Amino acid sequence: MRFFTQLVRTTFRLQLTYRTAMWAGLATNLFFGILRAAVILALYGDQKVVNGLSIGGAITFVGLTQALIAFTTIFGSSDVMRSVYSGDISTDLLRPMNFYIYWLARDLGGSLVNLLGRGLLFMAAFALLYPIYLPETSQQWLGFAAALVLSWLASFSWRFLVNLAAFWTPDAAGIGRGLFGLAQILSGFFIPLRLLPDWFSRFCAFTPFPAMMNTPVEIYLGTISGNGVIQALAFQAIWVLVLFLLGQLFFSVGVKRLVVQGG
Repeated sequence: MRFFTQLVRTTFRLQLTYRTAMWAGLATNLFFGILRAAVILALYGDQKVVNGLSIGGAITFVGLTQALIAFTTIFGSSDVMRSVYSGDISTDLLRPMNFYIYWLARDLGGSLVNLLGRGLLFMAAFALLYPIYLPETSQQWLGFAAALVLSWLASFSWRFLVNLAAFWTPDAAGIGRGLFGLAQILSGFFIPLRLLPDWFSRFCAFTPFPAMMNTPVEIYLGTISGNGVIQALAFQAIWVLVLFLLGQLFFSVGVKRLVVQGG
């Protein structure tokens, strides 16, 4: 546990050194947030509510999803993949920690910086441009906080699993781009799932991707409430467990194929 905490602190401080990149990312997020909000306003037109989601809720949805881009790394990551190709994985495997937990700690440090530096600052800037909703009860805030943790765990577990493709192909970047793009669409990142056709929303519900983005935002907005919050959190937790177990299985099989400098 001490090594885990130390690793989180180290990656937290490391991420803080890239302040210029953080400001640039914040500006980019804000630009695309404004663009996405304009699209939502055009889609709603004169309608105030669509399928239970008000226009204000939809705008808040845009703001939150933009704010969580860097925290959940919804666009994907390739650090584990690169460690396999560079041979650095040989050192990682010698560390006194499970390989998944090691990368979890590394990811957590950077994600916390992005939550504070890009997430909260983005929402503050976005709120100056558009009226956004805030949870009305402490239960809503607690549900959102729990969903946020589980969304990050689900996202990390998915990214970890995708990165393991590096054990089977000399260049898994294309596989990663395709699968990460799929996650962006099915998670509700681009468009709230409530605004999409019912058959598509039901299909998404059978995948782990809404747990990465749509679920925490809907709990925040209150469109999921009461017992629905417990069910949504349970759904997230189940997918975190499933993705974790799949990652452990694929890693145990893939590492046997690993060859580093002919050894």
